[in-house]
Amino acid sequence: MNKPPLFPPYTSLVERAWFFASRGFNLLVLLFLVSPILVMIPLSFSDSSFLMYPIKSFSLRWYENLFSSDDWVRAAQNSFIVAPAATVIATVLGTLAAVGLNKADFRGKGILMAILISPMIVPVVVVGVGVYLFFARIGLSDSYLGLILAHAALGAPFVVTTVLATLQGFNHNLVRASLSLGASPLRTFFRVTLPVIAPGLISGALFAFATSFDEVVLTLFVAGPEQATLPRQMFAGIKDNISPTIAALATILIIFSTCLLLALEWLRGRNKAAARF
Repeated sequence: MNKPPLFPPYTSLVERAWFFASRGFNLLVLLFLVSPILVMIPLSFSDSSFLMYPIKSFSLRWYENLFSSDDWVRAAQNSFIVAPAATVIATVLGTLAAVGLNKADFRGKGILMAILISPMIVPVVVVGVGVYLFFARIGLSDSYLGLILAHAALGAPFVVTTVLATLQGFNHNLVRASLSLGASPLRTFFRVTLPVIAPGLISGALFAFATSFDEVVLTLFVAGPEQATLPRQMFAGIKDNISPTIAALATILIIFSTCLLLALEWLRGRNKAAARF
């Protein structure tokens, strides 16, 4: 099969030049944004005790230090305790809120929606101060439960927005048909509604997980010494001198974030295909 031409026959020389110029400019901007991240990867394999170029010799000593240090291991354990738990809470509450907002039509719906997504807009420092003052009164500061709830509050708006976007194209006749055939509302939700909104739900959950896993400001206010997460440990490690161990951890996080973005892109493509169908 012959490939279609890159340009239609009526495209002028100026339009073709602008096409290549814009693509080249976009590529330069992308390289400018990505280069500071890519610079960290070779430094993580450096044998030097300082982050500097040129690299004289290569070693895995900083990866070994990352996985053998009690502080880093405890921080990693805390991150993988807090982030998944916060993601589950944010996903459940955000999905229920999105489904309820999509079905109901009442006065003040816009105000309620603004309140639900306010953690995405309000500066994290303000949220951290407010959460700390509130949790200190009820005894949830310096605890895993308080940190999980605070991270869930930050991640829930992402679930609400993505699920609401998915529900915009949802055919409610499917729900009516299921109810008319004798299915209960709960069974209808799990057998009809949930499979349709699953791509948006999973996308929101991934955003909530990434937000919780990367959050440092709120963690500084709410978490105690025993609840230090990886971002907080990294923040503590750059106060006096940047250890190359941070470069090793940054490399792992870059790979992890890339996998999350690829998963989101796959879900976005799947959602588009389902919408066309």
